[in-house]
Amino acid sequence: MSKESKDFSRRRFLGGSAVVFTAGTLGMPFVRTARAQATTFKAGVITSLSGENILGGNLTKRGYDLWAEAINAEGGVEVAGERFKVDMFYGDDQSNPATGADAAERLIVQNEVDVLFGPYTSGSTIAVQPICQKYQVPMISGSAESPNVWKAKPEFNFGIIPAVDTTAGKSLAVLAKLSNPTAKTIAVIGVNEPFSKETGEGFRDGAKEAGLEVVAYELVPASGDLTPVISKIAALNPDIVAVGGHEEPLINVVKTSKSLNFRPKALIMHYGVTDPAFAQALAADADGTCGVSVWLPSVPYKDDVFGTAREFADMAQKKSGHEPDYTEAACAASGLVFGDAVKRLGKKPALAAEDRVALKDAIAETDIQTFYGPIKFEKEGNHYHDNVQPVPVLIQIQGGKTVAVGPKEAAAADLTYPLPAWK
Repeated sequence: MSKESKDFSRRRFLGGSAVVFTAGTLGMPFVRTARAQATTFKAGVITSLSGENILGGNLTKRGYDLWAEAINAEGGVEVAGERFKVDMFYGDDQSNPATGADAAERLIVQNEVDVLFGPYTSGSTIAVQPICQKYQVPMISGSAESPNVWKAKPEFNFGIIPAVDTTAGKSLAVLAKLSNPTAKTIAVIGVNEPFSKETGEGFRDGAKEAGLEVVAYELVPASGDLTPVISKIAALNPDIVAVGGHEEPLINVVKTSKSLNFRPKALIMHYGVTDPAFAQALAADADGTCGVSVWLPSVPYKDDVFGTAREFADMAQKKSGHEPDYTEAACAASGLVFGDAVKRLGKKPALAAEDRVALKDAIAETDIQTFYGPIKFEKEGNHYHDNVQPVPVLIQIQGGKTVAVGPKEAAAADLTYPLPAWK
């Protein structure tokens, strides 16, 4: 059997180690073995290391890895005047929620992690939450944005990025205000999976609040020919087209629109636009596409681990060759939340069962300023345990680069509106 085909493989990571595995069915009860006087904390990551969401999965992985690298370079997480390095263990959800739940269980049972860092997609996050509850292990999610994650009121999960229902609609209001001539109509497309569907609903509801007439609202599968949907929307000739989805569907919307020679005055997508892979896949055709970001390298935030937002971005770009987007930043900030909480908890590794519950309570009390921005988790309501502090910024790809275009106080460039015809 080759090394790559084994269920478990190890690689060295910054004085710690990482484990990558595929999930399978567990046939054993949960038994937490003693790790007395452990020298490291164990952190488990569930994300999409394969499958259709691998591009986003790599974003989350890079973010979590950046934090581990930075904190281990300082000697590790500080507890009671001592420092303890972090070992990173990875579980591949294979872009499938059920596999993600199984991967989380393996990380907890077999690798005995002290904390989990959450998946790329909201679907996998929702599937993993019952596992966290079952084993009483806290999870910090640097990517999940579906409001359904937080409506479930997860006791052991905490989100760094505001849910899309708080950001999508607000971004449309900014876009409508900046448009000249003023936009009046909009068509909304949502991919029929948790995050993307809720993004579409956020755009639809936000459009009404912004005074835009919704001429079409379409739910589409994650893969398949979009020609019929785009043709229908093109016939309605809306001023704005808004799309909720992950990278591949968003890329396909642009490609299909160009093939039909349809260009609305504005095209906005909540997520994917900030992923460097989006602009790379579309080249010049990506120009003019708007998106929503809750973090940019230009924001005026800083902390003691990463320094300023700009310094974090430079570090990330040096590591991967790409400027980081807000998901990568939020995943790195997830580690800062863990470090702050375990320092306040004052418990050294390995964490016992009661310590992990106490860690969950400490995370719930988080109130910190980071390079990503303020982090403080809601304690009630539909956004329970979500960090809704960051303010969304409307961005647009111009000349292959992502720039802030609104609101005016955050703008680094003027909005290109209306978009020119396809070349």
